[in-house]
Amino acid sequence: MVEVDAVVVGAGPNGLTAAVTLARAGLAVRVYEAAAEVGGGTRTEELTLPGFRHDVCSAVHPLGVGSPAFRALPLERHGVTWVEPLVPLAHPFPDGSAAILARSAEETAAVLGRDGATYRRLIGPFLGRWEDLAPDVLRAPLAGLPRDPLLLARFGTRAAAPAALLARLFRGERARGLLAGLAAHAMAPLGSPATGGVALLFALAAHEVGWPFPAGGSQALADALAAYLRSLSGRIETGHPVRSLDELPPARAYLLDVMPEHLAALAGPRLPDRFAERMRRYPHGPAAFKIDYALSGPVPWTAEPCTRAGTVHLGPTIREIGTALRAAYDGAAPHTPFLIVAQPSLFDPSRAPDGSHVLWVYGHVPRGWTGDLTGAIERQIERFAPGFGDLVVQRAVAGPHTVEARNPNNVGGDIAGGACDRLRLLFRPTLARVPYATPNPRIYLCSSATPPGPGVHGMCGHHAALVALRRVFGEFGEFGGEVRRPCDGSRTPRTGRER
Repeated sequence: MVEVDAVVVGAGPNGLTAAVTLARAGLAVRVYEAAAEVGGGTRTEELTLPGFRHDVCSAVHPLGVGSPAFRALPLERHGVTWVEPLVPLAHPFPDGSAAILARSAEETAAVLGRDGATYRRLIGPFLGRWEDLAPDVLRAPLAGLPRDPLLLARFGTRAAAPAALLARLFRGERARGLLAGLAAHAMAPLGSPATGGVALLFALAAHEVGWPFPAGGSQALADALAAYLRSLSGRIETGHPVRSLDELPPARAYLLDVMPEHLAALAGPRLPDRFAERMRRYPHGPAAFKIDYALSGPVPWTAEPCTRAGTVHLGPTIREIGTALRAAYDGAAPHTPFLIVAQPSLFDPSRAPDGSHVLWVYGHVPRGWTGDLTGAIERQIERFAPGFGDLVVQRAVAGPHTVEARNPNNVGGDIAGGACDRLRLLFRPTLARVPYATPNPRIYLCSSATPPGPGVHGMCGHHAALVALRRVFGEFGEFGGEVRRPCDGSRTPRTGRER
């Protein structure tokens, strides 16, 4: 006798997407979240001063607006309005110029000068093919035949390469620096396999769907998922930490939006010792050192394209970026950090009081590092925006331990859901055809520690839910299938007792 069909632990974007996928199949679903609000890595809070709304973790969502899982949901009907910056990304240089990742591939190529033709050849075969490519890329690599094998193979021959190798196709520092900055989102050394694929995927996303963010902050995306789940009769209990699955109501399936070591702790004797020990040894990568700023005005960038960009990468050359990433990976704080900067209030005035702005910045440091990178971060910003310090009204500094305290999934400050070096970006938490499943047929992992890994896209939760639907409820295919309620609404959610 079970009380509910499925229980989901964790109300981040993956947990909520898993819950929605199950509820759309007509199942009775209950979600438990330790924090007072849903969102996980997509929360928005007044971290500095009243009226300044900062994204606690994730800020810009190229894989969110382009996610096959999200695109199948009525998120706009539940409050999501995507804000599109004039320029998705700017990559400035000390001489006052900047490369840009524009909505147009041609505009991007034009800025790259002599490397423009190479950029066109690299990205051109995939332009206009996002709807075909994204479902095959944003899934487990061994999950059966892709929808378009030839397209995926063509992408894969480029994407499997380390960013450092892919950059050799270009002759100039502008194109190489732009590519390295995109790859750095993986938080792995540029010589790691598949980091070139991260760069290509983000570049393609800019041209196909943009690099937008939700109006009002990332919280709007989590709130929309939660509202849609409730409209499907799903229940969410916030402020409810879970220490063991034994504390939860009896269910036919448990989906956990947690890190593998947390999975082992929650499941306890329900998992074999050997598997649990492997989960406890799950490797994590470098950490984020994040600062949120309340500013009295816009950042005084030297390079004009930065004043029109939603995201700015600070670290001009591939050598400088690679050195910063390698230092954090090897256990040392970088002397000159590579920074990822978001400035949403330039395009969304609801984020700050009139005339004021918020700025979101992070650099890479060793996991669990206890030092202070504030000075190095602000020197790097001043390098490209002299006078920045005069605009700072308040700052909220978050080192690795604060990053983890805000979201326990960010173990030691690792916001990527685990190490992304070697082949760990592709095969996580273990090498398996169905990485969401555990030896216990009722327990599934649906966090960013499963493919396709980090990012706000919900695909980890979506795929885990599809596996559970097939294996536990015997109704739907494991990978790639859509799960929809009948248009006439005739199928209502069931409780376990009704089954």
